[in-house]
Amino acid sequence: MASLNKVMLIGNLTRDPDVKFTPKGSAVCDIGLAVNRVYTNDNGERIEEVTFVDVTLWGKTAELAGKWLYKGRPVFIEGRLQLDTWEDKQSGQKRSKLRVVGEQMQFLGSPQGAGDRSGGGDEGGYGSPPPQQRRQAGGGGGYQQRPAAQQRPAPQQRPAAEDDFGEGPITDDVDGDEIPF
Repeated sequence: MASLNKVMLIGNLTRDPDVKFTPKGSAVCDIGLAVNRVYTNDNGERIEEVTFVDVTLWGKTAELAGKWLYKGRPVFIEGRLQLDTWEDKQSGQKRSKLRVVGEQMQFLGSPQGAGDRSGGGDEGGYGSPPPQQRRQAGGGGGYQQRPAAQQRPAPQQRPAAEDDFGEGPITDDVDGDEIPF
């Protein structure tokens, strides 16, 4: 039987991923997506709507998002809806927020060529994003950043062999079980 609250979203990240770890060591990552809808109204005008969606990822998916995603990068998320409710401490009013809990994730586009949609040139390929687009997640919210002793060392750069597209291997700097597609 299919779940009635499954969602599929394609959008661009509105901010860098925020990866934290629970006290038991499980990774959790919050991302924001901008999902665009373009249509023509009855007057023939082209209308573009943007919907902002908060997504929470867990486990290995959260770690991969933190490693490979960054603001502006397109991504496909499949997941389920979750309604969070709470009472506002200041006003006493009940509040609620609908979010997506991502269960599957697929990277779209070229991670370094986000501004260049052609996919070619020096910016193409599937290496890590440029350092200026990466950041370390801070603590807070009951979660903490993985201690430095548990973080992986930075991958070593090696000469890339050409692939069929002239961009070098798409698995550079990726362990066999972490291929992002």
